[in-house]
Amino acid sequence: MSTQVHANLTEEQVTEISDQLDEPEWLLETRLEALEALEDLDMPDVIRTPGRDWTNLDALEYERFVDPLEFAQEKDRVDVDGVDVLAWADALEEHGDLIEEQFGNVVDPQRDYLTALSTALFSAGTVVYVPEGVVADEVTIRTRMNSRALFNYTLVVAEDNASVTILERQSTGEAADGERYYSGVVEATAGENANVQYGTLQDLSEETYNYQVKRGHAHTYGTVNWIEGNLGSRLTKSSVETRLVGASSESKIVGAFFGHGDQHFDIASRIWHENEHTTADLITRGVLDDSARSVYEGVQDVGQEAWDTNSYQRENTLMLSDDSEADASPKLIINNHDTEASHSATVGQVDQEDLFYMTSRTIPEQTATNMLVEGFFVPVLEEVEVDELSEDLERRVAERLR
Repeated sequence: MSTQVHANLTEEQVTEISDQLDEPEWLLETRLEALEALEDLDMPDVIRTPGRDWTNLDALEYERFVDPLEFAQEKDRVDVDGVDVLAWADALEEHGDLIEEQFGNVVDPQRDYLTALSTALFSAGTVVYVPEGVVADEVTIRTRMNSRALFNYTLVVAEDNASVTILERQSTGEAADGERYYSGVVEATAGENANVQYGTLQDLSEETYNYQVKRGHAHTYGTVNWIEGNLGSRLTKSSVETRLVGASSESKIVGAFFGHGDQHFDIASRIWHENEHTTADLITRGVLDDSARSVYEGVQDVGQEAWDTNSYQRENTLMLSDDSEADASPKLIINNHDTEASHSATVGQVDQEDLFYMTSRTIPEQTATNMLVEGFFVPVLEEVEVDELSEDLERRVAERLR
């Protein structure tokens, strides 16, 4: 457990953030309770493989670059007809009762130390509210952090028979130099027969420590799909999770990452099957170059009441350098015999036979390697149902290879 940040925080600072956002008393109380809880909370669980802890969150010296009252940012929100995409203060004014009902229902505000820290300090907030029966695509949120630290919170509520696709881009401005800290929490709820698809392209500066939790609840016949592309940051600790709480609900988690230099990715995907006839698909592909490192954990948890469940998981990591490191830990937790489930994970290097075949046909070795890497990402890009995000990922991968 670390108390480095807690030692620098005061109730007055948290109250000032809440006052600036014109928040109601119940939310200020939630923030202050999270602040008080920091003293007793542990850091988020990190992925462990036999004989090794891959990520040491306690070693980060947050106090050097977290200023709770400095949260300069640029936030662009592009909405569509019928959907409210609102800044936090505006959302509280228009949908205060809804926010009070939904806030903290999906992600526990005191889930762990870093989540509680974000609860106490978040200043960049967005609410996406999709009324019953509304179908909408191309909701876009662009976050550009221009401060040393930024705590972001997003609430998505899709009522019964509603559907929404959201694309979020995260980047870093030039207003602050040196190490930075970005925290993002996303709560998503899909009502009966509702669909939420949330895609993120994380392209923060490579001096940024990045902590993100995205979690959704899918109710009867509901769907929550996640797409996560990780290209930036110095260190990323990311958890993407769905609880299939309703019968015949579904979720897909698609992930792609490309690390170079000394980047570090700690990525977790988790599904809980809690009702009958539920379906989940977890697909992740990553590439590592130079001395970059990654560890992946995928968990499919099938409960006793989850009859007739289908759950599949596959993760593949390609290493371009002898100095890069990767590991994967796929897991099945099965408490119901009426289940079809599988998992697989591979870690390896560029196929030398493929490389030889291409170079023997006069293709330069680096060009051949780049072509194989781009081809490696194709299966996961084909799973990305948001064309704009798929094209952005493909373009950024090509730029990094060049």
